[in-house]
Amino acid sequence: MKRTVFIDRDGTLNVDQVHGVDISKLQLPPRAAEAMRLWREAGWRIIVVSNQSGIARGLYSEADMHAFHRALETRLGVTPDAYYWCPHLPDAGCACRKPGTLLYERAAQEHGIDLATSFVVGDSWRDVLAGKRFGARGTVLVPSPGRDDAQEARKATGEVPGPDLVASDLLEAATWTLAL
Repeated sequence: MKRTVFIDRDGTLNVDQVHGVDISKLQLPPRAAEAMRLWREAGWRIIVVSNQSGIARGLYSEADMHAFHRALETRLGVTPDAYYWCPHLPDAGCACRKPGTLLYERAAQEHGIDLATSFVVGDSWRDVLAGKRFGARGTVLVPSPGRDDAQEARKATGEVPGPDLVASDLLEAATWTLAL
């Protein structure tokens, strides 16, 4: 089985626009494209898992989101193997919204993913907690500048997420996962 990295989109693969998919504002974090190339060159499966409540809010359509994904792939120079997203509002109570694990479970089943060789990388406690709940081998937090949501995590879940690595950027996350 191929090793797999599950990556959050907004704030991890691209600079977060907060409920936006404006291609003209698409920016990559430093060294994100290099990280993606390293995973791809090592033969890893890359799956993007993202909360996209902007769809339920009526801010953009799924077609807009797909167009954003195509633009993101062009900028990154790498096409992920799959995208999984939750289009629901935070209070919808669905199992697919992170830190829920339904999207990860679906991806694992559809792609024959071995959890013992999988990693979850994201910029939020939701990503780390989903990875822990899902049973990934490791979790990496790549904090967005100015974001400190540990207090929000404690209030929301009563759990304090403990990533296996807090990385300065996506390239550090890739280097660490590839070394294990």
